[in-house]
Amino acid sequence: MACSFLFLAFLMTATAACLSAAAATGKLVPPSETPSLSFEEGYTQLFGDSNLALHGGGKRVHISLDERTGAGFASQAAYLHGLFSARIKLPADHTAGVVVAFYMSNGDVYERTHDELDFEFLGNVRGREWRVQTNVYGNGSTAVGREERYGLWFDPTEDFHRYAIHWSRHRIIFYVDDTPIREVVRTEAMGAQYPSKPMSLYATIWDGSSWATSGGRYKVDYKYAPYVAEFADLELRGCAVGPATPCATPGTGSASDGDAYGHAATMSPARRSAMEAFRARYMTYGYCYDRLRYPAPLPECSIGAEAAAFLPSGDARAALHRHARRSRMRRGADSAV
Repeated sequence: MACSFLFLAFLMTATAACLSAAAATGKLVPPSETPSLSFEEGYTQLFGDSNLALHGGGKRVHISLDERTGAGFASQAAYLHGLFSARIKLPADHTAGVVVAFYMSNGDVYERTHDELDFEFLGNVRGREWRVQTNVYGNGSTAVGREERYGLWFDPTEDFHRYAIHWSRHRIIFYVDDTPIREVVRTEAMGAQYPSKPMSLYATIWDGSSWATSGGRYKVDYKYAPYVAEFADLELRGCAVGPATPCATPGTGSASDGDAYGHAATMSPARRSAMEAFRARYMTYGYCYDRLRYPAPLPECSIGAEAAAFLPSGDARAALHRHARRSRMRRGADSAV
């Protein structure tokens, strides 16, 4: 991903300062009192020149993909733990091959051992819904991969919806409209593959024709361009790296467990039930059930009776049945015409 030299230098300096301060004091910088910043206050453009446009006094950002380029931006600061969210509206119509990403990463600082937490939105052919993928990579573990994919209970192109990543020392939770859809609990077996280094927040739109839709079968069709993804209410509720007043003391279970960012360190029974219901209905792929890629499940995977709902490829049986049923319905409608 393209990135300016100045931004890279800033991020490396800030990260080094944070790690040095943390080592000396065992403490972190407090979360921002005003997390919803304008673009100029909290973010910097990465690439895309005029394909990034600001609206509403810099509170809304449009990034677009056309034949020339995609676009992207990142937070000016790196953060160690927090709650990071945005309301996002995705492009409509034929979006096969288009990828919109909202994610945390430190890949520009740690080239071989980077951490990453992703929402990846994968476009589709006309009449087919967007898919959502979440990724969790720690210490350069992309070759291992902890990917999951889902459908959604709404059309993400019709209105804005809130997507959030809650990252603490002990767990990672992905939210869609305040419904938790995935929880990753830190285990001893994960070791350094649990993301643990300061990361920046990114948003990008780009051409993923080689893989994003049906394994690359459907490419971006630029006659439908520009593809515009809209971002609003970007929030950075985290500990910005740097030597300053501490926001948590290790072992207290306060900010680093997440309650300083608006969500409790553990899920309520109601939220956990909502997450389980979402996953049972909308999860279309789970790495824990991919026996072709991982004959022995990764150590943090707890495989129960629900494994029967997944094929050896990790794909959900119900999702494939729904797809086959929709295909038959479309063929029937076409033949009737």
